[in-house]
Amino acid sequence: MSNYDGALQKGATGLESLDMGAARIRVDDKKIINCRADLNQLFPLKYDWAWQKYLDACANHWMPQEMNMAADIALWKDPNGLSEDERVILKRALGFFSTADSLVANNLVLAVYRHITNPECRQYLLRQSFEEALHTHSYTYIIESLGLDQSEIFNMYREIPSIHDKAAWSLQYTQSIADPYFSTGTPETDQKFLQDLIAFYVIFEGIFFYVGFVQILSFGRRNMMTGTAEQIQYILRDESMHLNFGIDVINQIKFENPHLWTAEFQEQARQMILEATELECRYAIDTMPRGVLGLNAPMFREYMQFIANRRCQQIGLKPVYPDTDNPFPWMSEVIDLKKEKNFFETRVTEYKVGGALSWDD
Repeated sequence: MSNYDGALQKGATGLESLDMGAARIRVDDKKIINCRADLNQLFPLKYDWAWQKYLDACANHWMPQEMNMAADIALWKDPNGLSEDERVILKRALGFFSTADSLVANNLVLAVYRHITNPECRQYLLRQSFEEALHTHSYTYIIESLGLDQSEIFNMYREIPSIHDKAAWSLQYTQSIADPYFSTGTPETDQKFLQDLIAFYVIFEGIFFYVGFVQILSFGRRNMMTGTAEQIQYILRDESMHLNFGIDVINQIKFENPHLWTAEFQEQARQMILEATELECRYAIDTMPRGVLGLNAPMFREYMQFIANRRCQQIGLKPVYPDTDNPFPWMSEVIDLKKEKNFFETRVTEYKVGGALSWDD
């Protein structure tokens, strides 16, 4: 028997053989990690917040083709429509986003889902996995609509240092838990998994996208590249929900396993956030060495320090920077808008539900 087969038999997936006549599984038996159950039974619920996040995500459904790209195409093809600096911002944002969401999807499917042993959380992870695929679909839709060089965009993580460095930083925290021989169940491996969840949700989802989000949404606020900006608005709202879910998971693991949250571990997490924030600031300088769209790199440094302190607060860490203000308060408005309201226009988007669909015989 291989080591991998042995790991599966020991319950690395959180599932074990069916045991006829065993005692019923109680709600209190459920745990976020290291819960050994014979099936991934959803009800009765223990973590109502995870189930509600799944329902909210389903109600937030959208598709890229709903966004009209005609104005974007005309502006992009107009030789006087966008400056070269503005074109660089858009292309590099798409280059990073397309790489990042591919890494996120792989990590969700190959690692996080396997080690999160709670069915309510797994239900949300399945929805999140679809949304990550949807985001990749959206980037492809934008790239194809604008007629961009696909090879250039999808290879930026190999050719642009600031994009490469963020992707490389993330890989060091995801490769171990994606190893088929890795399993939780000891203080050391549980702490490693918690560390990687912080890297994945707090940093990769909660820090590394934010310069690009602000940049592209700033186009939309100026009535430029509105179809692209609208899709990024929806992606930002999805990512905000992913971030909030991840923070709840991290805090629940801390609550159920307080021995993992040592002073040394907390300091390691703060250093991770500090390193990642500096990488994101470097990306801001790389993508806009000169001021454009009413933005400049120093504003992004202030914003990312504000975001970093916010992320620390959300998981119970001391801030890593002195108090800073948010130079882009409108970002909160973008996240908080209801699904039906289009941020850049005043139309209403209607979504069909199962009962409204017509089926061919």
